[in-house]
Amino acid sequence: WDGAQRGLRWLSLISVPCPLSTGTWCYDSQDPKCGPTHWKEMAPACGGPAQSPINIDLHLVQQDPTLGPFIFQGYSSAPPGPWTLENDGHTVLLRLDTGPQSRLEIRSAGLPLPAYRALQLHFHWGGPGRAGSEHSLDGQRRPMEMHVVHMNTRHQSLEEARSHPDGLAVLAVLLVEQDTDNANFSALVSGLKNVSERGVSVNLAATFPLASLLPGASRLSRYYRYSGSLTTPGCQPAVVWTVFEDAVPIGRAQVAQFQTVLQAGLPGSSPAPLTDNFRPQQPLGGRRVSASPGASIRAAASAPAPPLARVRGALLGLGLSLWLYQSP
Repeated sequence: WDGAQRGLRWLSLISVPCPLSTGTWCYDSQDPKCGPTHWKEMAPACGGPAQSPINIDLHLVQQDPTLGPFIFQGYSSAPPGPWTLENDGHTVLLRLDTGPQSRLEIRSAGLPLPAYRALQLHFHWGGPGRAGSEHSLDGQRRPMEMHVVHMNTRHQSLEEARSHPDGLAVLAVLLVEQDTDNANFSALVSGLKNVSERGVSVNLAATFPLASLLPGASRLSRYYRYSGSLTTPGCQPAVVWTVFEDAVPIGRAQVAQFQTVLQAGLPGSSPAPLTDNFRPQQPLGGRRVSASPGASIRAAASAPAPPLARVRGALLGLGLSLWLYQSP
């Protein structure tokens, strides 16, 4: 039980926004007075370097042969659970059971040793007809983005992990709309109606293989890697980010269900639907973004070479004309 309590405490540290010393953070869609431009006043790291999310410019990424395939443990079967779906007023998150029986872990793929254990997953989305992903590829954002948050198993607590640049590993999956529902999201989406208000949580009726929410097995080797931060306060630069190249489909009606979840209302006001719960993109600075060998890159656009041949030809032509003109 002590271990379970400790696991829950770790989860609450990363997923439940706490009132900070000078107030509570929010998104601009909730109240610009506590939106992202003000986060650094509450959590100084939010104004520091190595922040996330970013745009991934495929002309600037560099392929890295050490970024091999992931090894997923426990992802292909439905773990015993229980899993808890929660509305924390800023997102909908699914807390994954981190007890000794649950071995949801990732390793390899260039990640630091020994392994990373899955803690929770959550979502970012826009409003009707608006993009809501945090990351983008070549400036293209998607309707939603899912983050699967993991902690390095060598750390004893989340607080400890957040003080190391590789303490956490997040799998970022871009979600693209399609006309029909994606059955793999059905159990999760059907639970949204039960967490329509902030602070409400409910156990999912059944768990499911986490792999079903990720790109297909043949596409898991196509990804981008960079060092960044949590995208909510305290914004600690403690995350090894993996952004998969291939988007996962989700039904248009399923996206709409996320957009009906209620956010935290201001005191005395009626709650409004939560939309646009994403952080604006941050400067890359001097960081490198690496691509796995299977991921797409684009040739860097270079300035056209001087047309020396045309210049030389024109000069030769001019010289010949002058010679002909001067010839008797």
